[in-house]
Amino acid sequence: MSVAPALALAAFAELLHVSEGLTGFPGPGTWLIFGVILFPIYVMVVAWFAGTPRQTTPATLGVVYLVGIATSMWVGMLILTLLIGVVFY
Repeated sequence: MSVAPALALAAFAELLHVSEGLTGFPGPGTWLIFGVILFPIYVMVVAWFAGTPRQTTPATLGVVYLVGIATSMWVGMLILTLLIGVVFY
């Protein structure tokens, strides 16, 4: 049996623990959202570029749409947060 997978898992767990304060991620919920819940999205994007038949133009357009939707949501949340901060605090 190889010890490498156990060491890699331990190093990854330590990385998650150490980076928690550096990146500003609030806790394990963030890893759950970005790692588990968004996993089908990651598979879909990889399949667009790695699958057959390969069509790069529609795949790039799909990625641009996903990035645009995510950006508009984040900017909208930022504006709403700033507005709530000004009105209530």
